[in-house]
Amino acid sequence: MAEMIAFCGIRCERCDTFRATQADDDAKRRQIAERWSKQFKADFRPEQMNCTGCRSESGPVFFYCAMCAIRQCARKKGVLTCAHCDDYGCSTLQQFWKMSPENKHLLEEVRKGLKG
Repeated sequence: MAEMIAFCGIRCERCDTFRATQADDDAKRRQIAERWSKQFKADFRPEQMNCTGCRSESGPVFFYCAMCAIRQCARKKGVLTCAHCDDYGCSTLQQFWKMSPENKHLLEEVRKGLKG
């Protein structure tokens, strides 16, 4: 599977929801919903576990991604990823990186490639 990078730096091919969608695996969707419900103390349902990547124009997007401030901003600005944005490192990304620092590393690598 080719690498797909979300606006925020999440690698789609490593995302369980993306992989369950690609495989059309209902058992995996149930497992993810159960795990995330416990992990995030929220009510996730298997039917919510569908995503073709937040940059997708035609397929389903995980329900949280549909309302994600990072996704909304990047789509409005028309950038491929946040690494391509003139406002890179904005407060919205800073907040996200506190929760998911590994995504900052990937975006930093993308930015280095843009300068080279």
